Amino acid sequence: MKQISILGCGWLGLPLAKRLIQKGHLVNGSTTSENKLAILKEAGINPFLVTLESESISENIIDFLAESEILIIDIPPKLGRKPADLETAAKMEFVQKIKNLISFIEQSTVSKVLFVSSTSVYGDQNETITEQTTAIPETESGRQLLISENVLLENKNFKTTILRFGGLIGEDRQPVKFLAGKENLENGDAPVNLIHQNDCIKIIEEIINQSKWNEVFNASAPFHPTRKDFYTQKAKDLNLVLPKFSSQKSNIKKIISSEKVETVLNYKFRLEDY
Repeated sequence: MKQISILGCGWLGLPLAKRLIQKGHLVNGSTTSENKLAILKEAGINPFLVTLESESISENIIDFLAESEILIIDIPPKLGRKPADLETAAKMEFVQKIKNLISFIEQSTVSKVLFVSSTSVYGDQNETITEQTTAIPETESGRQLLISENVLLENKNFKTTILRFGGLIGEDRQPVKFLAGKENLENGDAPVNLIHQNDCIKIIEEIINQSKWNEVFNASAPFHPTRKDFYTQKAKDLNLVLPKFSSQKSNIKKIISSEKVETVLNYKFRLEDY
């Protein structure tokens, strides 16, 4: 049994916390919404209201981290896919939030950090992407995630593992719902790089169980049909209006390899969920 703090009990963090509690761990969970504290408590999570800013952080952070061995950071940058304006980029707000958090981690009992990142750090390189591929982000979100990864990895006061997820999907998170009925969609022949919520949770669980720290993992299901084939079939499965893709060929051939997850963690993806 371990005591684990999860910073960000949202779409992934909340079910992850429930899973870890089922496995016998003690879990502190944070939210930025006071209304959600009762939901966390009902799930067996020790709830904390924590707001992380670039220049300040809630006083609750000390109690949130207290006695925990592991910290899972699952807070998205929320900077969007498009490059930010120069003023926003110069502020590096997400990076500053992580740096601010690190000062409190260093003073706590936390000795291991798992940082939930994204394969967006690689940009749209036209190749099979492994953990050895040089990350060249093309968005402000990807850029600040990559810098934050390195800031955490370089800190010798704790061990850090970086987990770069592909596009997140789950029962209540299906991108096809936003594409249904739309026409002239781009990149129809580009491969998808997706990962189901269930796989996300189980991979994190394996990293903890096997103590795989000071690592970087890509995590995307070894399932890469074209966007057109995947979303057309999903629309049929959900009885939605079929999306229509442009006939123009895409130059995006990026495929995320999860071979390291499969070999190092001996992990098998549940392709039936996709």
